[in-house]
Amino acid sequence: MNTTERKSCAPKHIKGIVCSVEGCVYHDSHNCCTAGEIAVGPKQAETSSETLCVTFRPKNEM
Repeated sequence: MNTTERKSCAPKHIKGIVCSVEGCVYHDSHNCCTAGEIAVGPKQAETSSETLCVTFRPKNEM
């Protein structure tokens, strides 16, 4: 499975969000995001390479 594919996600996941960041506490084994909501920034970004998920939290913070 490539990083943009995923298996079916459970209802607790954010529909339409594909996440391949395995080191994030909100990532699950199906490349789905389990955060209640996500925030993407920074607001001054002009290209996709300048954006980031500010909701990201490392698994080691658990």
